[in-house]
Amino acid sequence: MALTGIQIYKFLPKTNCKECGQPTCLAFAMKLAASQAELAACKYVSEEAKKSLEAASKPPIRLVAVGAGDKKIEVGNETVLFRHEKTFFHRPGLVIRVKDSAGPEKAAKTAEEVGQYKVDRVGLTFGIDGIAIQNDSGNAATFAQCVEAVSAKTTLPLVLMATNPDSMSAALEKVAKSKPAIYAATKENIDKMIELAKKYACPLAVRSSDGLSELAELTDKAAKAGVEDLILDPGVRGFGDTLVTFTQMRRLALNKRFEPVGYPLISFPGEGAASPDEEAILAGQHIAKYGGIIVLDHFSPAFAYGLLTLRLNVYTDPQKPIQMKPGLYQILEPKSTSPLCVTTNFSLTYFSIAGELEASGWSSWLLVCDTEGLSVLTAWSAGKFDADKIAKTVKGQNAAEKVSHRNVIIPGGVAVLRGELEEALPDWKIMVGPREAMAVGGFLKEHWKA
Repeated sequence: MALTGIQIYKFLPKTNCKECGQPTCLAFAMKLAASQAELAACKYVSEEAKKSLEAASKPPIRLVAVGAGDKKIEVGNETVLFRHEKTFFHRPGLVIRVKDSAGPEKAAKTAEEVGQYKVDRVGLTFGIDGIAIQNDSGNAATFAQCVEAVSAKTTLPLVLMATNPDSMSAALEKVAKSKPAIYAATKENIDKMIELAKKYACPLAVRSSDGLSELAELTDKAAKAGVEDLILDPGVRGFGDTLVTFTQMRRLALNKRFEPVGYPLISFPGEGAASPDEEAILAGQHIAKYGGIIVLDHFSPAFAYGLLTLRLNVYTDPQKPIQMKPGLYQILEPKSTSPLCVTTNFSLTYFSIAGELEASGWSSWLLVCDTEGLSVLTAWSAGKFDADKIAKTVKGQNAAEKVSHRNVIIPGGVAVLRGELEEALPDWKIMVGPREAMAVGGFLKEHWKA
């Protein structure tokens, strides 16, 4: 049972050393009780106290891994209902479902296509995270053959979908070393599914057909039997019922510390939607509220791109914007006579201007200032993108050694900095560029003479 802040405080050293990041040991204890800090942050807590505080420091939602190696999907271990309270940590895995009734060749081809899909966004590379294989045929041999064919074509984590323990056993014999998720244990088959999960050390998904009470009974039974890595399917599928049920389960896990639902969730938006468009919308809802593994029935680059972008936005720390490393970047193949542009290290700002320079065919030098990940106007208003910062970056990155001219182009949104920057860089000509990145090609065509 979870301890209160005062109960936790009794086990702490009470030195108020502040090394944990909190002003007092009592403040740290309150953070621990609210799952907003980790016990490891205190260097001086005794081993005896660590054992006593194990329940309090245990995450309210267990971290579960599907797959093995660097491509494994890790979900769970969340500590807040809303990302602005802190952040969401483990982004949900997007998984494409194939059915063994389509034949092993077709399923394997789809898996190979999914595995090859990659998209670059703000300097990061994303793709679909896994393949779910459903025993649609009902035949154990057909299922095992399909699973084997798919695993030969992809290294992505697998979710094996069969309610017949014989079919699941036949498939696990082929791919158990890759640690696939077993879906699903139900009221009718849970004993045999528990045996398989323990035998092959794979995570087990538990599905309820009669509400959260039944689900809690099943997860409690699995946990007591020694299966710790569980994934939950409360059996709901539509827009309204998944929103209500998933939110209720998150609240029970975080606020009430109700351990039987303290596991990541698996969802099937295609089963609650009337069209691929509706499936994409429902999948987006599950990304935000609070899917762990999201099994999709359709795949196309356009379908996947929107979901990957949404997931990136939701699972970015709101207090730490995605940012580029400050420095002097080459766009295309710049020469000493190429333009020198200045921007901030907010990733979206960088890739906007870099993309427009590339698209317009202008080989350029792009000087990125450290603004702690803030965009141009936000950084300027916060005092993190001023004449002094730009001048120091120009000098610190030795821009004068890269260009034969002494022209530097600043964003049009901070034209007010021109006068101060001319004083800070007396040997340079300060040019004011366009306010919007999309206009940079036309601006350079008209004004660049070097």
